[in-house]
Amino acid sequence: MLKTILSISGKPGLYKLVSQGKNMLIVESINADKKRFPAYGNEKIISLADIAMYTDDSEVPLYEVLEAIKSKENGSAISLDPKKASADELRAYMAEILPNFDRDRVYLNDIKKLISWYNILITNGINEFKAPVEESEKEETAE
Repeated sequence: MLKTILSISGKPGLYKLVSQGKNMLIVESINADKKRFPAYGNEKIISLADIAMYTDDSEVPLYEVLEAIKSKENGSAISLDPKKASADELRAYMAEILPNFDRDRVYLNDIKKLISWYNILITNGINEFKAPVEESEKEETAE
């Protein structure tokens, strides 16, 4: 599911991949307005499935972090406001969901973005973060 959810640098919010054209993607805002527009190759576009959070010993895929938040918040939005919360509150919240996050490489802006992305996804009905198991992987485990 997260493979088709995109972040576009310089644009607020998250976007859903609708279609691909030559040298561009057609994206749709996940927010209520559902506006569609082209996103070009010169813009920094990244799929949420390609993002990971630094920990002290490795990296944790974003979907695992989102699942941890979902279980902590019982599937509802985070009540902590990332714009008004103090740095200590943000770090304490992050430590609750990912105790061994790398405090040197995970910046406050990263935590704020994580909280806002989670709230955008949940409020728009996207609450399945795990990558679906591919058919070939299912066959291999069945053998």
